[in-house]
Amino acid sequence: MTPDLVGGLESPDYASHDRAAHEPYAPVFTGEVRRELDELLTHYPTKMAALLPALWIVQRERGWVSEEGMVEVADLLELTPAYVKGVVTFYTMYHQHPVGRYFIQVCTTSPCGICGAEDVLKAFVRHTNTGDLGLTSPDGRFTVIEVECLGACGFATPVMINEEFIESVTPEKVPDILARLA
Repeated sequence: MTPDLVGGLESPDYASHDRAAHEPYAPVFTGEVRRELDELLTHYPTKMAALLPALWIVQRERGWVSEEGMVEVADLLELTPAYVKGVVTFYTMYHQHPVGRYFIQVCTTSPCGICGAEDVLKAFVRHTNTGDLGLTSPDGRFTVIEVECLGACGFATPVMINEEFIESVTPEKVPDILARLA
């Protein structure tokens, strides 16, 4: 469970993003992870109320939330798979397919756009070798997407790499930011 890189930038080693889509599904909520969920449920008035944290656990353990993961959560929380899928597809924070070890979100709303967000986005795509938005680099390290508003309009262009928030990113800063991840 311990990330390789301090600061929460890198996903855990066991959250193998490139293998995850090709292996048979194994339940997430077994052993210690099941005990974690059981403890979590004691903090909520209903099982349904624990849906978002339960999905976070699936994503933390696997790197993304698969259809099978949604069904597992639905069963445990006594919800329908359709309800769980509706929640997963509504929130952009849940990955519905394997992503790179470093998930890079670049804000491209109007204030950031005026300050050059499009060029920052292009620099990330170019320097990560992803080829296009939403695709993962051939080495499995990077996925770059654009997002609407990271809530830091005064520090354009903001970027999130996994859980790390970086302010005032310019195209010139992109290579140095990526070099820290090596």
